Formats: sequence, structure tokens, C-alpha cells
Amino acid sequence: MKTDAQLRDDIQAELAWDPSFTAADVGVTVKDGVVTLSGHLASYAEKYAVERAVQRVHGVKAVAVELSVKLPFDHERTDADIAMAAERALEWNVLVPDGKIRPMVEKGWLTLNGEVEWDYQRRAAESAVRSLMGVRGVSNLVIVTPKVRPADVEKKIHDALARQAEREAKHLAITVNGSQVTLRGKVHSWAERNAVQGAAWAAPGVSLVVNDLAVDN
Repeated sequence: MKTDAQLRDDIQAELAWDPSFTAADVGVTVKDGVVTLSGHLASYAEKYAVERAVQRVHGVKAVAVELSVKLPFDHERTDADIAMAAERALEWNVLVPDGKIRPMVEKGWLTLNGEVEWDYQRRAAESAVRSLMGVRGVSNLVIVTPKVRPADVEKKIHDALARQAEREAKHLAITVNGSQVTLRGKVHSWAERNAVQGAAWAAPGVSLVVNDLAVDN
């Protein structure tokens, strides 16, 4: 078990290792395995990258993000410019179904609305607009509405987990209510938590995943 000081040092080392942002712009405090991030970054893409970097570090139980995006003057864009760029980015992404997602921008904050059949399409839409210049944040409100009916969802998820992470599959409780899946239990890292959630979303017929998994280091 790492001490808070050791965990903070590991996080700072991971931030320094990642070239997609300036580690000196990020403040890190740790208490009982809970990490708080503070500071100002030049883009939402950098903020997202920092969050992912911290979650890669073993020992992190939870992350409180108090980072803000402060765009450089030459990166400022009007809401109309951002909305137009978002529409084009979604249109050009082959994983995003045509005409299914509507972007809306207010003061640099981009909101995605619409319906798709699969979670990977919802995530692809967010990925397509995350790095656009001028974006201060993204709210992904896209709803997953499967056309296929859920069948043996619990078994399919367990089978997928057994293929990908057998150790985790044996210690998880998976509850299926219609097209909603609830995950409970403990995993050993944020990466494992995300992998289990991804396996649940990949099951045919799933429209909502409630991830109550706890990270137990």
C-alpha cells in the first residue's frame, strides 16, 4: 500500500512523462488515496489527458478535478465557429452515424445531444470534438437506444470479462434490469474499472451502465 506522499510522487512522475500537456501547470494533492487536481490548462484536450494520466497510476482511489481551462488569446473562437467545426468533425468521423448527433455551444462549452445504437458511437462523437480549438469543456448527453433486444446480457458480459480479465470477472456482481446493467464489486485499478465498464457497454441491447465498482488497491 502506497503512502499519500508516494502516490503523489508517482502521479507527478506520470504527469511529467506525458508530453500532451505541461505537468508544471497541474497541482496535485493526495489524502487517503483521493487525488485532487488543480490549476489552469490551455485546452480541454489537455484537461482530459491529465485526468486519464492520473487514472493510470496504481493506488488512485478517486479523483477530484478542480482544473480549469484558460484559453490563450489566439485560441479563442466564437460559439458559431466551434459549432461549425463540431458539425464537420462529427460528419467526417466514420464511427459517428450521420445526422444522429446535434452539437450545441455556449461560451465555449460544447454539448452533444441525440441518439445512437451503440456506446462506442457515443464515445466516438465526444472524441471527435474534444480537441477542437476553443472548446472549454464537453457534455456528452447522447442517449444509447439499441435496436436489438437484450438477450442473455449477463452471460455475455461475464463471458467477455472471462476472456479479458478473468480475475475481475469472478469478483463482480452484475445485475441486469431490462437494458440497464449495474456493476458492483471491487477492482484493482481505474484501468480495470474502465475495462469492465467497456465490456458491459459492448453487450448487445445495453442502453445504460451504472458503474458502482470500487477501486481497491
